Amino acid sequence: MELAARLRAEARRAGERRLLVLAGAADRTRERATDALAAAGVTDATYLGPADASLASPTLDSTEHLPLDRATELLGTTREAVVVDCQEACGPNAIGRAVGAVDGGGLLLLLTPPLDDWPDRRDGFDATLAVPPFERADVSGHFRRRLVDTLWVHRGVAVVDVDTGAVEREGLTDPPPRRRPPDPEPPDDHRFPAAAYEACLTADQAGAVAAFEEFETLVLEADRGRGKSSAAGLAAACLAREGRDVLVTAPAYRNARELFVRARELLADLDALAVQDDSENPRKLETADGQVRFLPPAEAVELPGDTDVAIADEAAALPVARLEALLDAPAAAFATTVHGYEGAGRGFDVRFRDRLAESGRDVREVHLSTPIRYAPADPVEVWAFRALALDARPAVDPLVADAAPGSVVYRRLPSDELLADEHLLREAFGLLVTAHYRTEPDDLARLLDAPNVAVRALLQDGHVASVALLAQEGGLPAELRARMYAGERVRGNMVPDVLTTQCRDERAGVPVGWRVLRIATHPAARSRGLGSLLLERVRSEAGDRDLDYLGVGYGATPALVDFWADNGFGTVHLSTTRNERSGEHSAVMVAPVSAAGRELLDRHTGWFLRRVPGMLADPLSGVDPDVVRAALRATGHDPDSTDASVLDLSAFEWRVVAGTAEGAAIFDTAPRPFRRLALHHLAGGADTGDGSLPEGTPREVDARAERLLVLKALQARPWPEVADALDYPSTAECKRAMGRVAGSLVDRYGTEAAREDRRRLR
Repeated sequence: MELAARLRAEARRAGERRLLVLAGAADRTRERATDALAAAGVTDATYLGPADASLASPTLDSTEHLPLDRATELLGTTREAVVVDCQEACGPNAIGRAVGAVDGGGLLLLLTPPLDDWPDRRDGFDATLAVPPFERADVSGHFRRRLVDTLWVHRGVAVVDVDTGAVEREGLTDPPPRRRPPDPEPPDDHRFPAAAYEACLTADQAGAVAAFEEFETLVLEADRGRGKSSAAGLAAACLAREGRDVLVTAPAYRNARELFVRARELLADLDALAVQDDSENPRKLETADGQVRFLPPAEAVELPGDTDVAIADEAAALPVARLEALLDAPAAAFATTVHGYEGAGRGFDVRFRDRLAESGRDVREVHLSTPIRYAPADPVEVWAFRALALDARPAVDPLVADAAPGSVVYRRLPSDELLADEHLLREAFGLLVTAHYRTEPDDLARLLDAPNVAVRALLQDGHVASVALLAQEGGLPAELRARMYAGERVRGNMVPDVLTTQCRDERAGVPVGWRVLRIATHPAARSRGLGSLLLERVRSEAGDRDLDYLGVGYGATPALVDFWADNGFGTVHLSTTRNERSGEHSAVMVAPVSAAGRELLDRHTGWFLRRVPGMLADPLSGVDPDVVRAALRATGHDPDSTDASVLDLSAFEWRVVAGTAEGAAIFDTAPRPFRRLALHHLAGGADTGDGSLPEGTPREVDARAERLLVLKALQARPWPEVADALDYPSTAECKRAMGRVAGSLVDRYGTEAAREDRRRLR
């Protein structure tokens, strides 16, 4: 493979990477890949492909072999070459992660079927997109068609037809040799040792290290390969040398490994290591008075010990709640990849920056733009950004700044139209990225190819102002519903799955609905009702299509629950565990479109209200009381009804509540009636003062009192904990507050006998 040798030589001279596509019969592409690696002199390669395939050659005995679904193991590593075998499955995530692992001067090899045929073939990845009741043949193949198009037009991409031996593209660009950038210099008034700055490879890195000398809150942003983790490691070493306790966290240790390796190197050079650690994966580095230590996110948020500095690497891949907890450290730094191959980081901008702004802390931002492992404008990086839409962005602000409900146009955006209009695709996908803190290349393929996925948008003069990604669910055959009821998990049918397996409703998979996977409004056009308008139009279209409901599942916060409730969605479930990605307990909500959808919602609203008291007293005992208030309020239960399933107090229980109101009885004697009253009241929310209640009836129980009902009556937390959470000066005052709440509930919901008993005690 003379071409492979020439590509490698050119890549090394320019400090860039090159992409070699070997297209044709599967076995032949693997044979030619082996020849290409040998001809190019590659000694350190990884093969991503099927377990029963390999690159068999005596010269490549040490080649690492990983299945496509383990491509994450490449993150934070470098290779001379990576081979991605797409013959049995074209995994967008695996391609992206492979790109990130190839070092400057290296090769990326793609093994594909004949390029003209590839988009029309159905493979293992397509099978993951064909969720029931759809089949693999229903997948469109648009993503691969777009991928093939990029291979024909981008610089630095060579294409060889291995069946004919024809070189269809050489991929040679004849670039000038890479020039070594000038050595970075420390600031004139630097506090950190000069060795820290001498270890930097670019001025960007040196600037990032300098930012750590004095900071309260620091945000480091960079595309992959710019050295942000190394800069954080050098700074962490300097801080530990000064006697600071530096706590580092990341989604997994592998994300922070480079930080620790660079920190250890610098501390060793400075002769500052008190304890030698020669392990391949150091997790704790100790100096005379300080340390750099790694903890997983769940432990790091507790900020154990005397933590002086908290550093989150790959912060965009961590839940916002956990990032926010790190702000309790005296100093906190967040390093994030903007266009990461394992997930885009722009959601970090949207979701977490608001929290930073509200924190009142001094925030400093540093952006690293100069690549380290390869030259600027590296052709393979440029190709990957385009092919995987890693740099897709919403429309620029002025184009949608005037968007309003009266000026936008509702549009269906079918995948073939998005395929044909790159500008529209990038605006829609870029806006969806901002709505979710982690978006992967697989999501682009899902948007373009999945038969159950639909895109709807509001356009302002042809530009995307608001967008929703929808997934069709339900309409499942009886045999599949029976298997689900017996415990089988079914992909792509979240609402039917939860209501069938967890809530034991075998009929839940019969109605057909759209689940809102994501919805986003352009930042320049928010707070104008566009999101609600889009949902209204989607709901209307769902009715026209004879669908039964809209559904949604998401990490519950009070504001989000209220948004969905305001748009006609009712709560049917709260997950008992926290979502690994959002860090929140997930809420499942349904908005009916047909009579069948209404029946589904009513059935599960009632069941939710019957089971939620037990959930709140045990698995949900730690949930934010404002989330509980919002979720119960969103059920749409009428608190002035006489629904015995919610409010079924005996005469004795009413006497306990009335006695507690006047100090003649105590809550702890009989908590059950308070639990029933709390649920009855909270599920309907406070009265709006429309005159529907008898004159003199208290109009509302204020928010603090409602939190008291959640924490004590529903979640059964200890009195001292409740008093502390609600800032009562003492436990006794907290108990008196419960008495006042009990009086309001007796006056509002009590029987005449209960109100008379209270008057007698008063």
